Amino acid sequence: MSDMKLGGTARALPRIAWPVFLVGAILLLSLGNPAVYGFGVPVAALVLALIVPMSRPRWAGHPDWPDVGAVAALYVGVVALFWLAFRVFTQGNTLGLFLSFAAGMLLGVLGPIGYNTWIRRRSLAALGISRRNLGQAFALGLVLASVQFVITLWGYPLPRPVDWVPLAALAITVGFFEAVFFRGFVQARLEASFGPIPGVAGAAALYAAYHVGYGMAWSEMLFLFGLGVVYAVAFSAARNLIVLWPLLVPLGSFYNNLRGGSIQMPWEAILGFVDVLGLMVAAVWFAARHERRLGLAGVRKSRNSKVKRHGLRRRD
Repeated sequence: MSDMKLGGTARALPRIAWPVFLVGAILLLSLGNPAVYGFGVPVAALVLALIVPMSRPRWAGHPDWPDVGAVAALYVGVVALFWLAFRVFTQGNTLGLFLSFAAGMLLGVLGPIGYNTWIRRRSLAALGISRRNLGQAFALGLVLASVQFVITLWGYPLPRPVDWVPLAALAITVGFFEAVFFRGFVQARLEASFGPIPGVAGAAALYAAYHVGYGMAWSEMLFLFGLGVVYAVAFSAARNLIVLWPLLVPLGSFYNNLRGGSIQMPWEAILGFVDVLGLMVAAVWFAARHERRLGLAGVRKSRNSKVKRHGLRRRD
């Protein structure tokens, strides 16, 4: 009986330890120290991964090099387009900035979906887009977003609606892009090829480094590495993007843009972000439809083979 109790405790501990770690990491945001966050959070996550029973990672020994190549190619493309938008066009050329920015986000969502569904013939669940573990993932995301809201936006004086509503549309759209690209695609593919620790660390590092396209300093990217570890651990624990979007990641992005005060957009910008988000959602819908067709084709093929094997005549 005691062995059974110990086994149950060992199985329950990872389910408790990681949510507690995530809540603590979100609370640590209130310190506002980029160096502490950039070093402290990743080290704490590594230690926890090594000591928690049944949570110790296994190293993957057979990298999928086409996956690694796809991650590298799409990552370079996304960063290049963001660099073009924010370092070349800048706000002095609004049209060029938006078109390059939108192209980068679309590449970061449509590229992984096309590669995953049409080239590798994987389900959308491989990108974290599924109904699997939906309730638990949403509950965890709601808890983390609530904690983040309390320490950042609770009581924060909002400016005029024209100064924050477009920022909210921006945060929701960018949040969807980052969740799909960095978690559902980059992290999932790196974890599958190299194991959970390299996958989490690599995705967090690439997430931080991609902000060079925004023109951010290295000190800011150090903080974003720690934040990337938080997002990566949350996704790894839930395996569903709803843990990050539409609450946790957009809330953080919205607060950061609001506090920075350097982004000014007219009401019309909302339409642009709605169009981009609509194209992303449409891509998910088409991929889901294609996935169902592949499933039906598989059933028909199986039935046909059985008919031929038994020498029977097929009736339609």
